[in-house]
Amino acid sequence: MLAQRALENWAKVSSQAVLEALETALADTKIAGERYRLVEMLGVVQDKVARAALIRIILNTDETEHVRLAAVMALGDQPFSDGIVQVLEGLIEENGPLADAAQLALMDLRSTQVSALKFQAKTEGLTIVQFFLHANIDSELRHAGSGDTGGIATLLVSLGDALVAQEHQTSAEPLAASASVLPRHRVLTISRGQLHEPLDDAKALRHDFSGHKYARIPLIRGAVPSAQSWPLHLEVRRGLRRILKAAGRIDAMHLRMADVGSFAAFEVAQELQIPVVFTVAPDPHAVIESMDRSSELTRENFGRIDQIQHFWFRTWLVEHLASHAAHTVYFPRPNLNREMKTLLGRDLSAELESYTVVPEGIDVNIIHRATLEAEEFACGSSGSEPLRELRQLLERLPEKRRGLPLLISVGRFHRIKGMATLVEAWAGSDLCSRTNLLLVGGNLDTPSPDESEQLDRINALVAPAHQDSSGLILSGHRPNGTVARWIAAAKVGIPHYAAASGVYVCASVKEEFGIALLEAMAAGLIVVAPNSGGPASYIDHGYTGFLTNTQDPEQLKASITEALRCAFEERTNQRADDARQVVEANFTIGTMADELSRVYAKVKQDHEETKRELDSIL
Repeated sequence: MLAQRALENWAKVSSQAVLEALETALADTKIAGERYRLVEMLGVVQDKVARAALIRIILNTDETEHVRLAAVMALGDQPFSDGIVQVLEGLIEENGPLADAAQLALMDLRSTQVSALKFQAKTEGLTIVQFFLHANIDSELRHAGSGDTGGIATLLVSLGDALVAQEHQTSAEPLAASASVLPRHRVLTISRGQLHEPLDDAKALRHDFSGHKYARIPLIRGAVPSAQSWPLHLEVRRGLRRILKAAGRIDAMHLRMADVGSFAAFEVAQELQIPVVFTVAPDPHAVIESMDRSSELTRENFGRIDQIQHFWFRTWLVEHLASHAAHTVYFPRPNLNREMKTLLGRDLSAELESYTVVPEGIDVNIIHRATLEAEEFACGSSGSEPLRELRQLLERLPEKRRGLPLLISVGRFHRIKGMATLVEAWAGSDLCSRTNLLLVGGNLDTPSPDESEQLDRINALVAPAHQDSSGLILSGHRPNGTVARWIAAAKVGIPHYAAASGVYVCASVKEEFGIALLEAMAAGLIVVAPNSGGPASYIDHGYTGFLTNTQDPEQLKASITEALRCAFEERTNQRADDARQVVEANFTIGTMADELSRVYAKVKQDHEETKRELDSIL
C-alpha cells in the first residue's frame, strides 16, 4: 500500500517516469498477483498511453480474469472520454464479471462529469455514513461471528436502526424544548460485497435513500483477513467514492477502526468535504502492551511480527485520524484520561471541546424477548427454531453430561478473542467435568487463516472426535437473534439438557467495550471478562461479574470457577436484576443513538459554519 501511495504521488509530478516503470515491470512478470497490482496502478496515471495500455489488457483474453477486471475498474479512474465509454459499453453487452465491472467503471467515469449532490432540503434530518470494511453486513446479521464480522457488525445494524427511529429537532441545541420535530435521520451502512452488488446499491440509493440502507464495496479478489488487506487501498477508495456520490449529501461519516478501510474512507471524505467522526481506541496499542507484558512481543521479534500485524503503521493511523477528525469519540473507562495518555500519548484534558465519551449499547428488547422465549421453552413450550437447534446440539452430548450448566462465549475465532485460551483453561481443569462449553462463532466449513489458527489450537487441546463426549460444542457463527436466545437459555436452562445459571465468558486479550458481555448481563448471566479496557466501567467485580487476566489460563480458570460458585449459590434474582438495570439504565442502543445524534448535529453545524466563513473570504 505504501508503495502504491508513493507511486500515486509521483505520478502527479512525473507521470511519464512512473508509466515507463509500470510498463517495464509488467513486461517482466507473468505472476497474476503482481500484474494485478501493476495494472491497478496504471489507473492512477492520468495519461493517454496508460489508457491505451489498460484497453490492451482488457482485450487480451490471455490475461487472467482478475487482471482484466483490474484494468476495467482502473479505466473508471481516467478522465472522461468518448473512447473509454465506447470500450466499456462494448463490455457491458457481454455477460459475466467483466460486464459488471464495466458498469461500475462507467458509473465512476460519468460521476466525474456531474458533481455529487450536495443540496438537501432544510426539512431533512441528518444523513450519516458508518463504514466497516471487514464484514458482510446485512440487516439480518446472517454472517455475525464469521471471519472478521464481529460485534461491530451487530452494533452498526442496531445503531443505524436506532438513529433512523429517532425524532430529531431544529435549533442549535438539539434537545431544546422549543424545537420543532423534523423528519427522521438517514443512515447508510457500508461494508464489503461482491462485484455485482454495488450497482444495485447505487441505483437503490438514487431512487430512494430513506431510513437505514446498506451498500457494499466490491473486492475483486474476494475478502481477505484484516491484517492482509492493506493492498486493497485503491479499490476500497474507488468503491467508497462511487457509493458516496450516489448517496448525495452526507453530513458526517463515522469511522471506528485503524485499518485500510478507515484510511481510504478518510481520504474520500476529505475529497468530498465530508466531516469525519472517529472513535478512538487504543488498538493496536493495548495489544502491543499485552504482548509485551507476556514477552510474546520483544525487540528482537517486533520487525517480524510487525510485517504481519502492521502495528507501526496502525499506531500512526490512530493518531492521524484522531488529530484530523472533526470530532472524536471515546469509550468510557475507569481511568480514561490516564489510559489514553499512557497508551496513545493523548491528553484529553486539552481536548475537552473536541471529544465525547459515548458508551456502546444493545437492543435490550431483543434480549427481553429471547428471555421470555427461553423461559417458555423451559416450561415445555415447543420453542423457537434457535432454541430447538440448541437442544439438538446438546443432544449430541453423552447422557452423563446432559444437565450440566453451560459456559458460553460468543465471538470471532481470532487470537485476540481468546477462544483457544478459554478451551485451554476449561479442558485442563475440573471445569471440564462440571460444565459444558459452548463456543459460538467462526466459519467452521471454510475457516479463514485466523480462524484456522484458533481451531487448530482447540483441536490440539480436545480432539474433534472427542469434543462431544468431552462437552465441547463448536456451533459456528449464528445470527444475532439466535445468539440472544442461546444466551438467555444459558441463564434459564433447558430441562434435561442444560442446568440453569450458566456463566458467560469473554476471554479476549482486550475488549474495548463488549457488546456480547452487555447482552449476557441483560439476560441475567454472571460474566467473566478481561480486567483491562471497557468492561471494568460496567462490571461490578465480584457481584455482576469477574474481571481477570484472560491471557493467563490459570487466572481465567479461577475466575470462571468463582463465577460458577456464585451462580450456584444464588437463591434470589437480585443480582440478575441489578445487572439488567445497569444495562437498561446506561447501555441501550437508544441511549447511544441519542448521544451520537448530538455529536453528529454539532459536527454538521460546525462544518457548515466553517464553510460559510471560507466562502465569505473567497
